Amino acid sequence: MSQTQDCIVALATPQGSGALGIIRLSGEGVFDIVSHWFHPANKKRSTPLPHKTAVFGKIMCEDTLVDEVLLTAFHGPQSFTGEDSVEISCHGSPFIIKTVLQLCLQHGARMAEKGEFTLRAYLNGKMDLSEAEAVADVIAADNAAAHQLAISQMKGSISKEIGGLRAELVKLASLLELELDFSEEDVEFADRSQLQQLSQEIVATCTRLTQSFSLGNAIKKGVPLAIVGAPNAGKSTLLNALLKENRAIVSDIEGTTRDSIEEELNIGGIAFRVIDTAGIRETQDEIENLGIARTFEKVQQAAIVLWLVDMSQPPTEDTYTAQKAQLQEHLTEQQKLFVIGNKSDKAQGNPPAYLRTDAQIAAKAGTALDQLESLLTEHIKSLGWDEGVTLISSARHQDALQKTKEALARMLEGMEMGIPSDLLAQDLRQALHFLGEITGEISSDEILGSIFSQFCIGK
Repeated sequence: MSQTQDCIVALATPQGSGALGIIRLSGEGVFDIVSHWFHPANKKRSTPLPHKTAVFGKIMCEDTLVDEVLLTAFHGPQSFTGEDSVEISCHGSPFIIKTVLQLCLQHGARMAEKGEFTLRAYLNGKMDLSEAEAVADVIAADNAAAHQLAISQMKGSISKEIGGLRAELVKLASLLELELDFSEEDVEFADRSQLQQLSQEIVATCTRLTQSFSLGNAIKKGVPLAIVGAPNAGKSTLLNALLKENRAIVSDIEGTTRDSIEEELNIGGIAFRVIDTAGIRETQDEIENLGIARTFEKVQQAAIVLWLVDMSQPPTEDTYTAQKAQLQEHLTEQQKLFVIGNKSDKAQGNPPAYLRTDAQIAAKAGTALDQLESLLTEHIKSLGWDEGVTLISSARHQDALQKTKEALARMLEGMEMGIPSDLLAQDLRQALHFLGEITGEISSDEILGSIFSQFCIGK
């Protein structure tokens, strides 16, 4: 852990030339540091610089003008970090940025480490740990759904979800601990029925949140979507149609796709990682068989599987049943299989009764693709994704919630067996510890170092 009293500085905008560059400083003595080389255009301005006010002025290196800038001052604790802070908006010349950073370092600042501004915000009580982690997700979000999820977490959706229950559990834990001081008198301060009910509520909440991880993580990183089917069913054509570019080779020759192709696609504000796979069929071609084996690997990794069926030459009932059974062998209850009829514009009459499809499209002609896209986005929403719904997207949170469940389950089992208060208190302490790890009431330098090292410098 770095010294949190130091004044730190970093470039907050990307490296390279640009119209503007923003340099951030935070910490003790920040206003004194900038006073050495920043000269306000209005010399009558007060010192230190006024709070939350942009001041126009010049940056001077001895007698040389470096740049004309806007400098905004924030007085602690009413700042992002909770400390006295400054943001300098200058021209984005690499020379100007380098010179300003050198001036900061010469007068007492040091370069910030990764995530150190946000770390200070957490240490100074401006946000809890789960909210601080969400800051990095907000920066990384590249679609509407991931952004909405990150914003919700940054606003404290996870903290609010478990904070109230944890506070109640702390009260009961204190009463249970009090019983240990009067163990010889055989008295009970903690209402066992209330403790049992509250523990069950927390277990239910933890279960719901841990189950939301697969969806939350998929929204954060992109929902894995596999396109499968027989050779020439139109899988590569569909990928190209969804991407609106010729990404995959399309040919009338069967077995053209022999390896998986993965691309990211934004549908309705949700990111999908679309995987085009090799056609599934019986073949003696060794290389094609390797591609088919990889197809089933991708099926197991996908959250959604689109099984394309050629409606111009529909499979027989036996073939259809066998292929569906083969696919379902590789699917779990959490995965969704959609049967999509392709080449519907070339179909001869009504489809066979056994061939029930979830959508009918013509990928090459671009027909009904909007219906397929709606099918996908509505499915994601049906899983519980909507504004105001709390999802977790961090593996660290999932692990802590799972351990909380296990500790409370042991305590509930112990209560039914009538075990002593000291053993109940031990399980309860563990549950509170793991809940506290999520929001940062319980933390360690190792955990904080791991989390904030993933941030960019300047945030």
